[in-house]
Amino acid sequence: MQYAAMNGKLVQLASAVVPVTDHGFLYGIGLFETFRTYQGVPYLLERHLERMAAGCAELGIPFEVTATEVTDWISRLMRANNLEDAYVRYTISAGEAPFGLPSGDYTDPTHIVLAKALPEPSPTLYERGKVLQQLSTPRNTPESHTRFKSLHYMNSILAKRELNRYIQHDHRLQGAEGLQITREGYIAEGIVSNVFWVREQVLYTPSLSTGILPGITRAVVMEIAADQGISCREVESPWRDLEQADEIFLTGSVAELVPVTKLYDLDGNEVKISNGFIGPVTAVLLRMYREKAGYTS
Repeated sequence: MQYAAMNGKLVQLASAVVPVTDHGFLYGIGLFETFRTYQGVPYLLERHLERMAAGCAELGIPFEVTATEVTDWISRLMRANNLEDAYVRYTISAGEAPFGLPSGDYTDPTHIVLAKALPEPSPTLYERGKVLQQLSTPRNTPESHTRFKSLHYMNSILAKRELNRYIQHDHRLQGAEGLQITREGYIAEGIVSNVFWVREQVLYTPSLSTGILPGITRAVVMEIAADQGISCREVESPWRDLEQADEIFLTGSVAELVPVTKLYDLDGNEVKISNGFIGPVTAVLLRMYREKAGYTS
């Protein structure tokens, strides 16, 4: 990755900097979206921009860019970085403002787009799935009535550090995702994913009342499930509901739908899910999601 796009202009990555008085740096006031392209086209971009615009409105950050503009930034950036498809991160930082907490709205935010090659998944990831490790780091409460995808990512970083400690002491956890629980004891979300599970042909996912990020892929999966006649319920559930699940999968804009075939709790107890393979409901939803995205293998 040699280039970034800043406010629509391509710059060398080393030159993509913000001032020390930018409130994104000083106070974490800013938002970001991550997504991927399919055949060079950013998928669900309008939904990502809608979520970003809603967050900016609450934070007092002006947001006037259009999907057409952002698509152009991404296209030029991908060409400059010699990418046919890409993992894209679009960040908006509040911009420069006087030192101290703001008393009004911001006026001059910075838009930064980064693009890199898509991660190469394990050949068996979408068949044999991955491990989900329960974490003791609780999911913190949202910044507002719903969680922002904000630059303040400390809770997730602490969760990732906890997961890394488990991985260092247990080779079975290589490639695992960590699952955070709320302080009330409800299943929340993965460090970088939303979670779903299937029990007796019913699809479940944590309610937004648990403080989870309202994921874009999460929403699309629920829409696909409705189209397929699969009942989906948003719930407040304890960890044991995952242990009793017939299938579990994680969702994210880049990873799509990833089956979970092993669970580990805080004491290291293992539970195998769907006999170690992707389950039938997960397989249908993954196939339909990829068809909707225009995926070609």
